[in-house]
Parts: sequence; structure tokens; C-alpha cells
Amino acid sequence: MAKKKSLESALHEVEGIKQPTTTNDSSIKKIILQRSKQSSEKEFVEKILEGDISYLSRAITLVESNNPTHQKKATTIIEQCLPYANNSIRIGITGVPGVGKSTFIEVFGKHFTSKGKKVAVLAIDPSSSINKGSILGDKTRMEELVKDQNAYIRPSPSGESLGGVAQKTRETIILCEAAGFNTIFIETVGVGQSETAVHSMVDFFLLLKLAGAGDELQGIKRGIIEMADAIVINKADKENIKNAKLAKLEFSKALHLYPLKESGWQPKVTTCSAFYNEGIENIYTIINDYFNLTKTNGYFEQKRNEQNKYWLLETINQQLTANFYNKKEVKDSLKKYFEDIKNLKTTPFKAAKEILKLSKK
Repeated sequence: MAKKKSLESALHEVEGIKQPTTTNDSSIKKIILQRSKQSSEKEFVEKILEGDISYLSRAITLVESNNPTHQKKATTIIEQCLPYANNSIRIGITGVPGVGKSTFIEVFGKHFTSKGKKVAVLAIDPSSSINKGSILGDKTRMEELVKDQNAYIRPSPSGESLGGVAQKTRETIILCEAAGFNTIFIETVGVGQSETAVHSMVDFFLLLKLAGAGDELQGIKRGIIEMADAIVINKADKENIKNAKLAKLEFSKALHLYPLKESGWQPKVTTCSAFYNEGIENIYTIINDYFNLTKTNGYFEQKRNEQNKYWLLETINQQLTANFYNKKEVKDSLKKYFEDIKNLKTTPFKAAKEILKLSKK
């Protein structure tokens, strides 16, 4: 009884360290940005080209900052790194939550590094809409890959960008390529509108699926399947092997109903178990076959050029929108018309027409 009492007493006395429910990374970023002020753009570029991860991370933090001074510095760094970029393959990876993206990316990334590749994982991290903090947990989930000297994991808070895709991902890709990473993985939060944005910045689009989990993507399956260059049925192990094989057959039939892609590539369907590291080499082979085909027939370069055009127009649209909403008269008019709509004095459509007239001033 004395021993039991002593044990209970010890448990009550030692409370330990309380863990925060979420991690707000704003304070960490402030420290990084303060340090970045002391380094010149030239020093940043030199260090990034040498493969210095510390300077790469600090440069990406500058890219993600909304501070005009930081943005100006980041733009200069990106422009000077640009001649050393565009020398990687970019792979987009998506799938519903719970499909095993983090486990798959870790195992797949290790497979690439084992073949002498340098892998950068740009994992889009969901931001809280309430406190603007981010979980930034990908480094925790990818314990083995984060220790790999030939791998770099950058969880980027999604902010308010479309579907959780980080707004600055394309600039981050340029910096990672300049730092010597020849394979870029871009992971999305889940499945939805974000896939369109990711598809517009990668060379190969991989869709992870689960077998026997019901068709939760029925409403948008067609659009995503049309974008996919490969469909991988994950968790094909133990009692789930039979379901995975059936799912593979079903998706293979579905893909043959679609017209041949402009690239000339027939999308593949395969199974794997990321947890047991099974089927990974086959996926690696599929991706190599795709790049051999598209680089031979010229589609690879054509797609990159089309993506650059898309992002030029997209950036112009974003800037025009930001400039419009930042006008004082627009802000004042929005407040007035919100009240008028609330009090049934006008309609949203008529109010929009009146506010848009301000763009001509």
C-alpha cells in the first residue's frame, strides 16, 4: 500500500509540459525574417546555389511574407535563381484525407533518394481560419525522410489560397530547383478545387485512392480522373488486397473511356502498400516511362510553356483584384452597399455594378 501511495503521489506532483493544441508559426517566422534582413540578396543566391538549406528556408519565408520589403527582396532572389531552375521533374500528389499521402510520400521520397535523386517535398499545410495558425506536422509524420540528407521537407501554410494550395508554391519550386533538388513533390491538403492549381504547376499528376472505402468522390471524380496521369490504390495489403485488385480493374476500365491525352500518354492504374513498401518500384517505373515519352515527343516542354502563360495571367488577375479591393473608395462603398443589401435597399448585382465602376477611376 505504501508503494502504491508513493506512486500516486509522484503522478500528481509531476504534471509535465502542457502541449499546445495548435502551433502558430508567426513568431518563428518573425525571427527568421529579422535574421534575413542582415543578409544581402547576393549572399542568399550564392548560399542557395551551394545547397545551403538554412538560406533556402529563409528565402522561402521571405517569399511567403506579405511585407512589401520582404516581397521585393524575395523577387530579386528568385530572378537571380531563375537561370539555375527548371531542371527538375515536378510531381503532384493528391488524395482524400486518410488515403495515406504522408506515408506514401515518405516511402516514395526515400525510393528516389536511394537512386541518387535530391527530393524536395512541398507539403501544403492547412491553416486555421480562426487563429491563422498552422499545424505544420508533415515533418513529424515523415520521420525517416526528414533525416535524409538528400531530402528537404517544407510545410507551407495554405492561408486563404484556393483549396489550400499555397500561393507562393511556384516561387518556392524555383528556389528548390536552384538549390539542386531535381525532384519536387507537391502534396495537396485533400481533394477539391486545389487539384486544378496543383495540376497547373506539375509535370506528372498522381491520384491516390483507397479500395473499399466507397466512392466519396462521385461528384468530382470525372474532373480529377481526367487530370490524373496515374491512379495508385494505396493500402493494398492483408485482407484489402482483393478489394484493391477490383478497384484497379474498375479504374482501368474507366480510364479507357476517356480520349487519349494530348501528351499521347495512357494513364496507368496500379496498387501499392506504402506501409509495407510494396509496389513502389512499379510506380517509379511508370513515372520514368511518362517522362521518357513526353520529353521525346516534345509535350514536356510544351506543357511547361503553357503553365508559364497560365501563371502570368493568374498573377495579373490576382494583382488587379488586390489593387481594386485596396482602394479606399472601394472599401467605403463595400461597407455602404453591405448595409443597403441588408436593409433591402438594393440587390447584390446592382451594387456590384456600381462598385465596379470605381475600377475605371
